[in-house]
Amino acid sequence: MQHTALGILNTTYGYPAFRGHQAAVIDHLTAGGDALLLMPTGGGKSLCYQIPALLREGAGVIVSPLIALMQDQVGAVRQLGLRAAFLNSTLTLSEAARVEHDLLHGELDLLYVAPERLLQPRTLELLDRSTIALFAIDEAHCVSQWGHDFRPEYLQLAVLAERYPGIPRLACTATADERTRAEILANLRLEGGHTFIGGFDRPNIRYRVVAKDDPRKQLLKFLRDEHAGDAGIVYCLARKKTEETAAFLEQHGIAAVPYHAGLDATTRRLHQERFLNEDGLIVCATIAFGMGIDKPDVRFVAHLDLPKSIEGYYQETGRAGRDGLPANAWLCYGLQDVVMLRKLIDAPPPDGIEVDEMHRRRGAQQLDTMLGYCEVTACRRQRLLAHFGEVMPEPCGNCDTCLWPPETFDATVVAQKALSCVARTGQRFGAQHIIEVLRGGAAERVLRLGHDKLSTYGIGGELDVFGWRSVMRQLVAGGFLALDPEGYGGLRLTAAAGPVLRGEQQLHLRRDVLERAVGAGGGGAGKGAARKARRAAIALAADVDDTFEPDAAMTALFERLRALRKRLASEAGVPPYVIFHDRTLAEMARRRPTSEAALLGISGVGQAKLERYGEAFLAEMRGEEG
Repeated sequence: MQHTALGILNTTYGYPAFRGHQAAVIDHLTAGGDALLLMPTGGGKSLCYQIPALLREGAGVIVSPLIALMQDQVGAVRQLGLRAAFLNSTLTLSEAARVEHDLLHGELDLLYVAPERLLQPRTLELLDRSTIALFAIDEAHCVSQWGHDFRPEYLQLAVLAERYPGIPRLACTATADERTRAEILANLRLEGGHTFIGGFDRPNIRYRVVAKDDPRKQLLKFLRDEHAGDAGIVYCLARKKTEETAAFLEQHGIAAVPYHAGLDATTRRLHQERFLNEDGLIVCATIAFGMGIDKPDVRFVAHLDLPKSIEGYYQETGRAGRDGLPANAWLCYGLQDVVMLRKLIDAPPPDGIEVDEMHRRRGAQQLDTMLGYCEVTACRRQRLLAHFGEVMPEPCGNCDTCLWPPETFDATVVAQKALSCVARTGQRFGAQHIIEVLRGGAAERVLRLGHDKLSTYGIGGELDVFGWRSVMRQLVAGGFLALDPEGYGGLRLTAAAGPVLRGEQQLHLRRDVLERAVGAGGGGAGKGAARKARRAAIALAADVDDTFEPDAAMTALFERLRALRKRLASEAGVPPYVIFHDRTLAEMARRRPTSEAALLGISGVGQAKLERYGEAFLAEMRGEEG
């Protein structure tokens, strides 16, 4: 092994060059500096602490929040030839004792430990007696009390600064706005460290938002048109909904499993292992699933409910396309989602938990920001990145609003009708009732309350129900209507509604089209995008653009290499992607190396993997040529 950062990258990891801030972070940490690293999911954060741990004396200690994934994390780095272990509650006493022995005697390069285990006196005393190269705190946004993944034990990790002042510390996250970054620096005592911001853009992810209209059928069409046979994650707000959605997909011939915190540990572990090891499985999950998942070939992340915040949404969508190949982030939402989330924000907290008014206001602000993102008519990616303080000068060209620019119309009159109807019905009814009145419906409650006698009854015939839902959503998003503070979905006028009602302000809104919501996912994505994504998954390598068309022999070889990888992974007890990523197999299929030296030139093939698997893959490729 060459004892330079680049030498380790070449020989151990099999990559020719560093990306972005990787080299700078590694140099800084190797020299003993502290740092906060923000890098998008799939950007290579792990290299930034693994390589310095190899260059410095002692073991790198990685604080990881998910015990369930530590075995996979350790298995992956062991495949690279590194000496790694984990300490958590799943180990027997003798197994834990062996890990402690190896750490004390300098026989580990990396030790993964959960924050709860790290903070135990026994573990701290063990670290006191060991040679520690560095501390890496993964998923560092968990320290933010305002965040979507807050973990109280993360606040106690400041002890590392006090107890081990001479050992460098790196806090890593893919998700942190300016406020969260400040919390990480303060709560982890990293104020004197350097902050590296690697950018938030994931250009391979296509962002898309559609209005709800039978969302399960919309999801089914999206999957059949664009992601047949692909692995993906479907996020739902409620546990019951994850189970119902998984059952619905299974009924329609799509392999799917639920995942939520209410399932027993054995079922959760089984479903997680299936997702990591099988091709084409879909997990229908609450936010309990996903953190720390390294599966690179997740081709889509779908949301069947509105996420609570932009931060949560970005974190969850970032689990798609970690391999850099095309992926979709598809969100289906309606006004009822906003009602439900508002109810959660305003609900009394569980016994023993205090929630101050500032926390509620923060939750409401996050919801408003998320709603604004959904209703934006300009480039969606620009709006998303701006939330994290990143400026994208030009529209991205790879989101729904860029690819299929929404039509807008002068909505002043229809807005006046909607606002007036809200006022005349007493500012206490939800959108469904208002729309019923506007369209002159004969619902029992409309007649019983005498709302068929109001001047606004039946004046909204120019729009169908879908069109009025769109108008109501946009009026809420624009701040002209607000949900009642009791959280029952009733709408009331805000101060901003006055100028519109008086004709002092003109209003332009987006014209949603029902066909776009339930059709091919956005006016043209459909099967063309599916074919392009499949072609990219087979052919895309570092020096090949997405116009490259693989021949039949290349496609067949790629599939044979995938089958070989799956068999070898099963024998090794690791997920297939730990052996090689699809992108590495794609480059093998395209270049067809016939010698160990040539195979070592494929991106992702390091020395240890060459020794373990080189002959098997070379034999498969020789068989293809023969």
